[in-house]
Amino acid sequence: MKMFERIQVDLGERSYAIQVGGGVLSELGRACADLFRGRRTLVVSDENVAAHYLDATVKNLEAAGFLVSSIVLPAGEATKSVAYLARVWEAAVAAKLDRKSFLVALGGGVIGDLAGFAAATYLRGIPFVQVPTSLLAMVDSAVGGKTGMNLPQGKNLVGAFHQPALVLADLSVLDTLPEREFNAGMAEVIKYGIIWDVEMFEKIEVNVGAIRGRDRAQLQELVRRSCEIKAEVVRQDEREGGVRALLNYGHTLGHAIENVGGYGERLHGEAIAIGMVYASRVSERIKGLDADATTRQADLFRAFDLPIDWAGMVWEPLFEAMTVDKKAENAAPRFVLIESIGKALLPEGVAEPVLKEVFTGGTTP
Repeated sequence: MKMFERIQVDLGERSYAIQVGGGVLSELGRACADLFRGRRTLVVSDENVAAHYLDATVKNLEAAGFLVSSIVLPAGEATKSVAYLARVWEAAVAAKLDRKSFLVALGGGVIGDLAGFAAATYLRGIPFVQVPTSLLAMVDSAVGGKTGMNLPQGKNLVGAFHQPALVLADLSVLDTLPEREFNAGMAEVIKYGIIWDVEMFEKIEVNVGAIRGRDRAQLQELVRRSCEIKAEVVRQDEREGGVRALLNYGHTLGHAIENVGGYGERLHGEAIAIGMVYASRVSERIKGLDADATTRQADLFRAFDLPIDWAGMVWEPLFEAMTVDKKAENAAPRFVLIESIGKALLPEGVAEPVLKEVFTGGTTP
């Protein structure tokens, strides 16, 4: 196994590299010195991550000749708000960042989305670097250039496409990731197998123990393959006009669950695990998907202690939340469905009576 692996996201002048490996964070200062002419940077992190990695990150950048400022925000989905976005803008002003300066997002998906949107809008756009510290961020939110903010009405309703200049996925930081967060990240990893790569899905099925034990070789393969798939999807469809929408498998109901339950009650990966099982049941209903495919997904989510059951949830508020989701069209929810594990279909509208019928039928047939 190579110590570092490099995946290129080919987007013309917006192309960038993803570096994956244990200890890759030590490359941050050198890599930034190669990329940026400006010497000022602002590191954006949260309280949990900063306690472990902020000091080393700042010293690494300073050793490469940068003038480094930092801002530490509360951890959790509630931070992805306009109020905290304003604090990042204000910190950028205080740090005297100019158009040659850059931000560093040191954290999970919340910090990546927040710092990315701040970079997209500060001085009408400055570069930023993603240093994801959660499994979910490494395989999903740090790659592809989607940045976003939550509103009370829904998740990621405000945002911008703003590609990072570099992504450094240091697998060693996963050693300090809480088990619940790790398992939630696996929901996004499993999703890639369901929508794109059946062999990947099957490898996860037979290696659950090693993966849960955070075997470095297993993690490197999963993160690398996930990033390869995401990079290929983004290369084909940077702004979600087609194939990139497949990445939303499970997210229509999943985002509604997050919204209705109050952000933070369920982690993103937990909500989309439920959403994926539900989308698979809808696929059985209108695409003729074999029920065994749903069972296999549910079993794999259970193996990572992820929820799969929507029992006890109320349909009406969830459906209302789905109608204002950014993926909806004409206030009608759209779903990514699957023909089989490894073969997803572009999103389509599904009539509410069908959706409600599947919902009220429960997780099992």
